Amino acid sequence: MAGEAGLFAVQQTIGSVLCCKCGIPMAPNAANMCVKCLCSEVDITEGLQKQLTIMHCPDCESYLQPPRTWLKAQLESKELLTFCIKRLKNLNKVKLVHAEFVWTEPHSKRIKVKLKVQKEVLHGAILEQSYVAEYVVQDHLCESCARVQANPDQWVASVQLRQHVPHRRTFFFLEQLILKHGAAANAIRIKQMDEGIDFFFSNRSHAVKFVEFIGKVAPIRSRSDKQLVSHDSKSNVHNYKHTFSVEISPICREDLICLPPKVAVSLGNLGPLVICTKVTNAIALLDPFTLRYCFLDADQYWRTSFRSLLTSRQLVEYVVLDIENVSTEVNVAGSKYMLAYAQVARVSDFGRNDTIFSIRTHLGHILNPGDYALGYDLYAANSNDMEIEKYKGLELPEAILIKKSYEEKRQRKRGKPRAWKLKSLEMDVDDRGRAEEDKKNSEYEQFLRDLEENPDLRFNISLYRNREYQPSEMTDGEDGPSVPLEELLADLDLDEGDGDGDDGMDE
Repeated sequence: MAGEAGLFAVQQTIGSVLCCKCGIPMAPNAANMCVKCLCSEVDITEGLQKQLTIMHCPDCESYLQPPRTWLKAQLESKELLTFCIKRLKNLNKVKLVHAEFVWTEPHSKRIKVKLKVQKEVLHGAILEQSYVAEYVVQDHLCESCARVQANPDQWVASVQLRQHVPHRRTFFFLEQLILKHGAAANAIRIKQMDEGIDFFFSNRSHAVKFVEFIGKVAPIRSRSDKQLVSHDSKSNVHNYKHTFSVEISPICREDLICLPPKVAVSLGNLGPLVICTKVTNAIALLDPFTLRYCFLDADQYWRTSFRSLLTSRQLVEYVVLDIENVSTEVNVAGSKYMLAYAQVARVSDFGRNDTIFSIRTHLGHILNPGDYALGYDLYAANSNDMEIEKYKGLELPEAILIKKSYEEKRQRKRGKPRAWKLKSLEMDVDDRGRAEEDKKNSEYEQFLRDLEENPDLRFNISLYRNREYQPSEMTDGEDGPSVPLEELLADLDLDEGDGDGDDGMDE
């Protein structure tokens, strides 16, 4: 106002006073003391707890929250910091401004937290001080871990997961979903069995929750049973062991299916020869000759269950001699297809005969003359499927192509590590599983190739950056499909064993 009126404005200055203890100039405050003198006179951390003992379970990495609650927390995590602060007594007498961990050796059994607190002292002056609270970590097994240590087979509920197919592709993908969502975090033991996996839990509710999770990612049917272990007739307490038997549909991704007549009619006369393109809690079926598709949920499938005519283990490699597109590109259930007429020949026939097949395919959008493709050889197949015999006058095509093959390009990268790796569940393996280790490794390698070729397949799983990967400076022509680096998680350190044995579900 004075400036607008043309008057002279006096600049405001803040005066200084002398400290009543040491006499140095300072900004005035309610105590008339400098910070050093005020700290020497008053200690606001007096009476605050600066050392205490906490219980830690080394098996499940959890901490005891008295009286009986166990909290899972990693070192230097936000959850552990909150737990440590809540354990301090008399902290409500001051105002907590900041808290952070002070680094200690992991084997020292000590956790240190630096806290910055404020409190009103002499004549309303606010003093801020920092101090370190030290926590002594004592190892003590929680109840569930102690029970497991005493008797590893002392489980309350088990889930027997099975799929009656000659491969484990389904379990490779399913394992990745379990890891990403932490569905088996409460399992006290996991054992790999023939045609499946067994999960053991210390609580029936954990097993029920796990079965519900499996039902959301795969078409299953389940049944439960219980066995009386012991009972107290006086208190009327009964102890049971619960068993959940879960069967996954034998239909897998890339399988060729001949639909039963009743199922084909209920789906709008689809097929009858269809390809399974995706498996979640429903089965996605595609007619490769018309690009019609539909979804079959678990209830519909188990009501009139059927098996695959041919599976992915029976794929034959073809070479594309000529191809002619007959339709525009169509988006079917998130995937792109295009009808085309193609002339193909089996790679195994080269140098033996001149057999050429003229077929119709749904892969016109990715195939070009000279490409290789994998498909089912119906010309030489000897099928005794009962469903085909029900269709009188059905003419089978000589071949049905399923996907493009990159085997020739993969030969250049054979023996080289991938830029990514997967985690795996810690599983016990029975004697038969050890004997079939070579077969499992071969199927796992095929699963990794499927992840590279199919972005939809790796959409719901976590891939991690391989720190040991060294990109090659030399490139020899066009490389095969690979996982983009932006899809990898780089902030997780994996052990060497984590990338060797991942199981999951073969969609």
